[in-house]
Amino acid sequence: MATINKNLSDIGDLPKLNPNWSIAIVSSEWNTEITSGLTRGAKELLSHIGLKSDQVHHLSVPGSYELPLGAQWAIERYEPDAVICLGSVIRGETAHFDYVCQAVSKGIMDVSLEFNMPVIFGVLTDDNIEQSRARSGGEHGNKGTEAAATAIKLLGLRDQIGSSS
Repeated sequence: MATINKNLSDIGDLPKLNPNWSIAIVSSEWNTEITSGLTRGAKELLSHIGLKSDQVHHLSVPGSYELPLGAQWAIERYEPDAVICLGSVIRGETAHFDYVCQAVSKGIMDVSLEFNMPVIFGVLTDDNIEQSRARSGGEHGNKGTEAAATAIKLLGLRDQIGSSS
């Protein structure tokens, strides 16, 4: 495995914070041990770069499958500049894993394109709980932190090229 003994959460340089940005985080309640770590990582990075608590909105949905609808509702309710979707789907003994992962990734992409804004896929799709723990604040970093960095980088690019959502 290429990730053995590697922390993958090197986020690099982030653009200068626009003080008017707001971000919504939509997280899954399923596998809450993992998703709470992802959410903590995202919120810590957003706070670290200077976003205030009233610029970060958080919604919880029951499972990863509901993340796209939660993202859509967050956009309609809070009018954020970006949405970070955080979830965890762990492979089981049936094809359910494949159906959920496919639907969630497609749904998040569809919301992003429909609303012309960054809607970030921060969903772990691991084979087992140990892999999820390693990627939600463990030895391989925190994919929630990475998802927040992705949102910030895309907002910086949007501001740079003058696109509007």
